[in-house]
Amino acid sequence: MSGSELAKAVIDGVLTGGVYALMAAGLTLIFGVMEIINIAQGVMVILGAYLSYTLQVHAGIDPFLGLFITIPVMFLIGVVIEWGFIRRLATRDRTALSILATFAVAIVIEGLLTQFYSADLRTIDAWYVDRSLHVLGFYLPYIYLFGFALAVVLLGALYLFVYRTRTGYSIRASMQNRTGAQLIGIDINRVSAITFGIGSAATAAGGMVYGATNTFNPDSGYDLISRLLVIVVLGGLGSIGGALVAAILALVIEDVTAVLWSPVWSSTMFFAVLVLVLLFRPTGLFGQRAVRAQ
Repeated sequence: MSGSELAKAVIDGVLTGGVYALMAAGLTLIFGVMEIINIAQGVMVILGAYLSYTLQVHAGIDPFLGLFITIPVMFLIGVVIEWGFIRRLATRDRTALSILATFAVAIVIEGLLTQFYSADLRTIDAWYVDRSLHVLGFYLPYIYLFGFALAVVLLGALYLFVYRTRTGYSIRASMQNRTGAQLIGIDINRVSAITFGIGSAATAAGGMVYGATNTFNPDSGYDLISRLLVIVVLGGLGSIGGALVAAILALVIEDVTAVLWSPVWSSTMFFAVLVLVLLFRPTGLFGQRAVRAQ
């Protein structure tokens, strides 16, 4: 094992981690505002991949340009899911009930995808998927570079939205104290719908990059949701910044393990990191007991 191989593993982990952070940020934002665990997030990522795949195959639209269509579509789907399934959950035991409700949503979406696309494996293709940039002796795939840049731009936009807009102030107030936000006149239903929509919209971008770097079919979302939940819990429930750090940390450790030890153990280490962190910090790296917004 050479130093260049180790450096390449770290670079790959950072680039991949940025994309996972984008998907996980939507999941942790939803939990922070609504106190629900969206088990359907992984399947919605795959739905986003299928939407990009459809636009590319049937309309000839480049996957990145297609995001101008898929992101608004996924936002609207998220709003509909929040209105139809989440809003009607009882306030008591809301978090536990949300697991069942969103799992049902995941099954419905998976069934529809299987009906329309079959269970065959698909992949998103474009000129930059199979080409690499040669920098300082490293070959960096364009799709990972573009995907990381996209994640940085969208996470930056999400940060500005949450911290610099009036709606963002309402979202942060809801994250800090849902009942208090209602008392000062914030429309919690509206905030919840927007939040779930944003969390769903993030899956369009993450799904596009995932579909270009992996083969996928309707049941690929189950492996994804397990990884996204690890990232969210590791970073701290409700912490957007924590999701970014946790995603990069977990993916770097996974890739480095594959190089230093064995690819067989790389996925195991991904989940082992969560166990080790929670042993010493149960709230995650950036989680707080009283206030979740960060």
